[in-house]
Amino acid sequence: MLYRIARPVKYIGLGFAVIAVLALAIAPFSTRLVEQWSRSDVEARSRLVYKAIQNSMVRAIADGDTSRLAAIFENVALDDRILAVALCDESGRLINPTKLMPATFSCDKVARSEAESFSTIFNDGRRILVGTFPIVERNQKAYLLVLHDLSFIDTRSGEAHGFVVAALAGIAIAIAGVAAVFVVVMLRGWMTSLRRAVEEVRSGAVLSPQARDRSAIDHQIKKLLGEIEIGRETITSRQIDWSPAALQELLRKTLPDVEVLVISNREPYIHNRENGEISLQTPASGLVSALEPVIRACGGTWIAHGSGNADRETVDHDDKIRVPPDAPSYTLRRIWISDEEQDGYYYGFANEGLWPLCHIAFVRPQFREADWRQYEAINQRFAEAVVQEARTPDPIVLVQDYHFALAPRMIRQRLPRATIITFWHIPWPNAETFSICPWKERIIDGLLGSTILGFHTQFHCNNFFETVDRFVESRIDREHATVTSGGHETMVRAYPISIEWPPKALAGQPSIDLCRSQVRESLGLAADVKLAVGIERFDYTKGILDRMKAVDDLLTRDPAWKRRFTFLQVAAPTRSKLASYSTLQSEAVALAGDINARHGDDSWQPVVLLIRHHEAADVFRLFRAADVCIVSSLHDGMNLVAKEFVAARDDEKGVLVLSSFTGASRELSEALIVNPYNTHEMSAALDTALRMPGHEQQERMRLMRQQVREWNVYRWAGRMLIDAKASRQRLRILDISEANQVR
Repeated sequence: MLYRIARPVKYIGLGFAVIAVLALAIAPFSTRLVEQWSRSDVEARSRLVYKAIQNSMVRAIADGDTSRLAAIFENVALDDRILAVALCDESGRLINPTKLMPATFSCDKVARSEAESFSTIFNDGRRILVGTFPIVERNQKAYLLVLHDLSFIDTRSGEAHGFVVAALAGIAIAIAGVAAVFVVVMLRGWMTSLRRAVEEVRSGAVLSPQARDRSAIDHQIKKLLGEIEIGRETITSRQIDWSPAALQELLRKTLPDVEVLVISNREPYIHNRENGEISLQTPASGLVSALEPVIRACGGTWIAHGSGNADRETVDHDDKIRVPPDAPSYTLRRIWISDEEQDGYYYGFANEGLWPLCHIAFVRPQFREADWRQYEAINQRFAEAVVQEARTPDPIVLVQDYHFALAPRMIRQRLPRATIITFWHIPWPNAETFSICPWKERIIDGLLGSTILGFHTQFHCNNFFETVDRFVESRIDREHATVTSGGHETMVRAYPISIEWPPKALAGQPSIDLCRSQVRESLGLAADVKLAVGIERFDYTKGILDRMKAVDDLLTRDPAWKRRFTFLQVAAPTRSKLASYSTLQSEAVALAGDINARHGDDSWQPVVLLIRHHEAADVFRLFRAADVCIVSSLHDGMNLVAKEFVAARDDEKGVLVLSSFTGASRELSEALIVNPYNTHEMSAALDTALRMPGHEQQERMRLMRQQVREWNVYRWAGRMLIDAKASRQRLRILDISEANQVR
């Protein structure tokens, strides 16, 4: 079809098309070709050096003659292209480095394996290729390092590029002359078609079959204009009131009839049997609170672990149930996981391995082979469920979080045309930290099965690029933020997650004044007592102990706050099977008791600790009643509690004390940003928050509410879906191109 449409105008665009193709394709290709040739040459030279000095080097090592070894290395380093030569022992110690060895170089910067390897490092703005060759002598292993300065490649590339440009200029002049003849002849017809198409777009008229037959170009231009209009709306999307309706409209325009599937470990609705009755619970999860409104707007199927003791009783014979119960809009497909599998996949590898690995909270990751096998098996089970539920060959699959690092590649193998959007809800560490994981290459490869891989911040994206560059054979394009591995391209993007606006839990809430009086009455507090709250799961990354220590420090330094201030910590138990979590809960109880014993009495306690799950409506009531909300995470991907507190304050009052180690601190800059490891800084910020005048609270809260309102969860989802649309469109263009080549 495109071939027939383009045929009438192929002569007009011929000259310019050739120029563009030559300029955009040949020149970069020549540069890459020069770089590949040069790199191969350097690698070959490294092997030649190794083979030339291998025997003499081994004898020197065997004799323990370091002087002879140094002389061998210095002779090799006389080569203009060789920057430095050295030896690394098994412990990573650098031995006999030559004079020009970079001062900051260490053995840890290069890969060392059983076979030769080559890696590229950067030092003082220079690219350096390091060839590493294993040497075994008397059961002792060492590695020969040969460093080449690659700056000469840039010179070669510049020369090649200049030659190509010169040749291209001559060709372009000749082609442009020929093309000019056709332009003069055809331009009048083009302008007529364009004017007619634009007028019909403006008037909303529909081309009749006769008109379409008369000018297929008109139809194509109308289609392109429509796509440009959608793109323009996307660019100015800041003006869109992002809501479920706006998200549905976006789907209708850009992805009509698309099938959406979600996989996550946590399900949005849990059924439990209590006292003979089945009750419905909405879990306290940032992932659920962020994603559930999206899937409600999109429809589709959510695939999750059925964790409730009555979940099996409430599904149909296909393990499905329509949700939400009050207004069903999508399907929940439950996957069953045994206790043994749960211990290995969830508690073991995911939460004793990946969770502490990705959070800088100084808890040692635990990696066990049995846990890894369970993790693989569960990822495969969920991937198969996606294939079973998919009604089309190219669904959009939203893969959620660190529980399913392997699933994108598994889904890609079964549904190669699927658009897989993986969102990593926790931080991504630097490459050095991630190297701890024994299965790092498998995890990275699994994630690179995604079409789009999302993180909360650009910092986490940069960490991922660094990790891929160090451990996986791939091509990284930082300008376009893509990674190509095994012929598949993955876009890596920052999508700061948020909450729905307005929050569903805010509907039907009492007034601020009534919330304040109700909460204070339930806690036995006087009406004029200042109330600070902290609300989250009992997790060692949340800094619960640190904020309690800040309260202790405040009351110690300024006893005037006694009886005038209370801190309420609400913490839902979680992962209690793991020692680090149960220990944290015990420590929190003990610390609260100690603070209350030193500063409180029988009629007043400075710290109130509530260890139980709270429904969203109860949480928002506490937010509306509080004067201060403390979010003191030691490390967090985003943290939605901070945004929920802001959303709850429609009176534009209240102060947010926010850890600088949360993704939210990059968006909510009007909060009081603190370092939770600095107790004095935390207590000083708390004192400032408690004393902050109303007009300053209002100015800060108004700006934060505007940020959360404009960058809500529907916008988060919309940005990913827009990128998904672009990816699917590129795939269709490739299909059309391949089909035309076959013809």
